[in-house]
Amino acid sequence: MTACGNVFICVFAIVLCLFFEVLFCFSSLTEKQSLSGKWSLSNSNGSLCLAAEVPGCVHSALQQQGYIQDPYFRFNDVSYGWIALYNWTYVNVFTVSAQLSNRTKQKVHLVFDGVDTVASVWLNGILVGETDNMFRRYDFSVGDLLTDGDNILKVSLSSPVLYASERRKAHSAYKVPPECPPDVQRGECHVNFIRKEQSSFSWDWGPSFPTMGLWKDVRLEAFDVLQLIQISYVPLYNSSLSQWDIQVELLVDVVQTINGEVTISVPELDSEQTFQTQFLSGKTKSTFILHINTSSQVRLWWPNGHGDQPFYLLSVRGFQNRIVILNTESKVYFRTVELVQEPVVGSPGLSFYFRINGKPIFLKGSNWIPAHSFQDQVTPAVLKNLLQSAVDANMNALRVWGGGVYEQDVFYSICDELGIMVWQDFMFACAMYPTEDNFIQTVREEVIQQVWRLKSHPSIIVWSGNNENEAALATDWFSIPAFQRPTYIKDYVTLYVNNIRTIVQEEDESRPFLVSSPTNGAESEQEGWVAANPYDTHYGDTHYYSYTLDCWDWRTFPRARFASEYGFQSWPSFSTLQPVSLAEDWSYNSDFAAHRQHHAGGNQEMLLQAALHFNLPNSTEPQKRFADTLYITQVMQAQCVKTQTEFYRRSQSEIIEGKGHTMGALYWQLNDIWQAPSWSSIEFGGKWKMLHYFAKDFFSAVLPVGFEDDGTLLIYAISDLNHDLKLRAVVTVYTWTELDPVCTLKSDLVLVHGGSAVAVFKEPVATVLAGCGRCTRLTCLLTFHLEDPSSSQQGPTNHHFLCSPKDAQGLQRPNITAKVQEDKSGYTVTLHSASVAPFVWLDVGNIPGQFSSNGFLMVSRNITVAFNAWRPTSVTELSKSLTITSLMDVY
Repeated sequence: MTACGNVFICVFAIVLCLFFEVLFCFSSLTEKQSLSGKWSLSNSNGSLCLAAEVPGCVHSALQQQGYIQDPYFRFNDVSYGWIALYNWTYVNVFTVSAQLSNRTKQKVHLVFDGVDTVASVWLNGILVGETDNMFRRYDFSVGDLLTDGDNILKVSLSSPVLYASERRKAHSAYKVPPECPPDVQRGECHVNFIRKEQSSFSWDWGPSFPTMGLWKDVRLEAFDVLQLIQISYVPLYNSSLSQWDIQVELLVDVVQTINGEVTISVPELDSEQTFQTQFLSGKTKSTFILHINTSSQVRLWWPNGHGDQPFYLLSVRGFQNRIVILNTESKVYFRTVELVQEPVVGSPGLSFYFRINGKPIFLKGSNWIPAHSFQDQVTPAVLKNLLQSAVDANMNALRVWGGGVYEQDVFYSICDELGIMVWQDFMFACAMYPTEDNFIQTVREEVIQQVWRLKSHPSIIVWSGNNENEAALATDWFSIPAFQRPTYIKDYVTLYVNNIRTIVQEEDESRPFLVSSPTNGAESEQEGWVAANPYDTHYGDTHYYSYTLDCWDWRTFPRARFASEYGFQSWPSFSTLQPVSLAEDWSYNSDFAAHRQHHAGGNQEMLLQAALHFNLPNSTEPQKRFADTLYITQVMQAQCVKTQTEFYRRSQSEIIEGKGHTMGALYWQLNDIWQAPSWSSIEFGGKWKMLHYFAKDFFSAVLPVGFEDDGTLLIYAISDLNHDLKLRAVVTVYTWTELDPVCTLKSDLVLVHGGSAVAVFKEPVATVLAGCGRCTRLTCLLTFHLEDPSSSQQGPTNHHFLCSPKDAQGLQRPNITAKVQEDKSGYTVTLHSASVAPFVWLDVGNIPGQFSSNGFLMVSRNITVAFNAWRPTSVTELSKSLTITSLMDVY
């Protein structure tokens, strides 16, 4: 035989071997059959039977099939309360796919990624399992129950409202408050007795829609060797060895004990290791440590504004007798996080800030609530739009609030990609909770699963056990008798410390854990986990709200170590409310306006706060007066949150009277769950409120902040940059009557270190005005910005009003005109004004998109802003839809 013939036979033999190895490989891996899609749905008395999509919920199905209107329309949240009082049954008839039915010796699981909430699961008339937790994945062994023909899968859901009530009745030893939400919320009772989205029974910004359904995927999974349930990977840095490791954990289900090997590699970092291992029969977790080659330069993940978010591909392969039994590839990011709580020079208490990759980072951002009452309607596009809007406003952090849901995988993946740090609450909020064995057990499984699922994401920088429950207990929200307090404290420690904290520390050593928010952190721990005053500004994080004190007075705000909640309400724009209302609703005093407000006294509080500095709209035309009032609430909210956030940002480098070194500002809240007044900066549907445009400026990497202290004007330069700057303040004085400046003042250059706030201008207001010749507090206002030595502006231009606009002398209607144009870069709007115009607001109705600037102070005759449309539009459509409102246009 020729040499070529030998080569041919060798090559053929190799190919044949590879073919059979691939065949064996695929015969060993898990086969999946989706059961999502069309199901049937019926209620308990059989009066309704309809088609339903899975993933989905009962409300969505009823709307899609025309049985109900838009649940968000007018008063439908109350009108459709009957839906949650029924039991509902989902049914799916399916045949087993050829890939599954042709297999032998296989184990078959029926997997539910999410059931909302209390259900019994039946397959071919046999009860295969029950569920009681919206936040858990459930799988049931069903191999012996499947047939070759039709299989009938039935999921019977119990009314969450009645279930919660029954659980409350069964807990007879003592009450677990609160019993019910405030009447103004029009909600349901005893939500703390059911492990589902707490806000689905109502909240002070959202409706009561106690959902039921199969809210995540349903599928069959079949395997005859091994099934990979979950892979988690956590990079760990050993500073003493200057060594990166990746801790890889595999949660597997194995038919029979396997002796094999696992190869883990990050090719780009020239790192690979093979481990001899044994997978025991059943569900087991195996942990492996991959040492990263020290000669490879690891690129780190950084928060938005501090660097890039590079990733590497991590490959994990498992072999048994050279046959591949496991093969997966994932993104892995490298970063470290520390929560620093240590003594502060010149202050009692402890610091509270995050170091990412060894660098102190000021957290700038907001709080995240569920994006819809019906989670099946929260699409990746919705999440991407909201999260991109956060980044576009220069945010680097969001707190996923503990009364909603653990978000979808795609939410955290987008945060990873955008550099958004996530403060992740566990789903407990504003309540005490029972601690019976069955409740604790389902919570334990919930926490384990969620930590396994989420800990691979670098965006998550801290776990927090609950929202405000330490504060509720410490400050006696629920009027608990003194003799019963030890019982509730014991329950609190049992749930959050002995269970949740213990699990998190066992499962994730890569990031810190806080028992609550707000909390005194390490000090709360010293006080037995419930501090005497969890709002103590010398420790931890703080939540603070005041709607009656003047929000323009920075002295009313707590100089906290970290502000994790604060804010003011406003109404959404008219274009957002219009689709869910009728003309008779378009009044601030309408039944609709009262119904939509779920915070007691909220509508009046907004007007009272606005009236401190503005005249309230007084048009005699009802619809205009309503729209103008919506506008003035947004002006008030934007200015209030701006003042408070700027106070926190300038407090990062100071200790005054023992308080300061503020290192986080997360206002409440980013997004809305429906069309209603709330604390959000983004309306339901994605439209930016004035606050969100203001946030784009007050969260800028370089920012000038001006304020008065005892008659003296101070301007601070704030920098989040990695390098130092030399900056001066440039102050321009205008009268309210003219667009030409009266005078300009400049300070000396001052060194501003990266990550600091420094005073660069200090002058008595009287001196500033005297130097301008013809100014008083009532006739003039200030703008200011920062310049570097080359006279280049750094950061946005800011403003400071020397009096309330309602007292300003000379302020007049500006008669602004606009021209919409289109060029290669998109759409622009050029404005021309006849006079100074505060809070200029551009609105294009229901055309989705964002302006480059909005709600601004116009002190020039002409200004051009860009409009980024989120769908195709035209100059004609934009011109027709555009309205322009400034402060004097509402009087």
